[in-house]
Amino acid sequence: MPLALGQVLQKLSGLRSFKDHPDVEPALRNARAMAITFYYSNREVTLPDGSRSSELLLVADFSRQAVDGLLHTLHMPSWKPERRAVTTWVVVDDGVSRRIMPIELEYAWESIAVAARARGMPLTRPQADEQGNYPVDMQLLWGGYTEELVDSGPADALVMAARREGPEWNVRMNLDYMGQTWTWRNRNIDLQLALVEGMHKAIDEIAGTHSIAASDQGRTLLDITVTGVAGTADYVRTLSYLQGLSLVDRVRVISAAPGKVRFTLTLNALPEYLVRALESDAILSVTPVADVYSLSP
Repeated sequence: MPLALGQVLQKLSGLRSFKDHPDVEPALRNARAMAITFYYSNREVTLPDGSRSSELLLVADFSRQAVDGLLHTLHMPSWKPERRAVTTWVVVDDGVSRRIMPIELEYAWESIAVAARARGMPLTRPQADEQGNYPVDMQLLWGGYTEELVDSGPADALVMAARREGPEWNVRMNLDYMGQTWTWRNRNIDLQLALVEGMHKAIDEIAGTHSIAASDQGRTLLDITVTGVAGTADYVRTLSYLQGLSLVDRVRVISAAPGKVRFTLTLNALPEYLVRALESDAILSVTPVADVYSLSP
């Protein structure tokens, strides 16, 4: 149970390890008291030789209120809740051919996915068509041109281009996430380890700019007015959207008038994080008047 709670804290914080948070290990001893339910589940995995096997997992459900309180007590960061998945491409050149995620490296992909899942980073895996082809230019992928991988908007893409060089793999990483870009390389004689390290490095970079610092967490009240509310359906849509934001703990209606509604929001972080989330979702558009938003059609 302490191990399960530690994984929950890692997933919510995005941290690779707790080495800078020495109080975490003693706090995990209270894991059983924070658990709501637990059960066991089998998970299928692919082994390096291509065969399939299963693992028996303990799945624990902890009180969200207790976990949030623990995060705050331990002064740990937390992911910004409204974050996008990163589309991850793996291109491998073994000296004979250059291919996108060869089937024989399925075990390596699963290791990448496990590393991302453990740190709360959602991934999207590109899918090939029935002939096994991908709808991208191989040269663009190999060159790391992440901006070309989508038609519009930030690419939110990670390209791992691995080349065999003697006994080692030289892996170049190109990350484009929400308008920011990073490039780096790492080398390893084990391709699986090189790819997993690349994923960890990518999550380090994303978490550095898309997580909420412990000092910015805490209860805050914010009053906002939403215009463009033409009727009951718009009101329900607005209320449901605000209540669904994980930055918002409570929504209270202050007043309503034709075409607009005023709310008091109880936040669990500074208001600036909510403003960024609203701008990203584009459900409520910013207006020239402070704390006034317009409901999008």
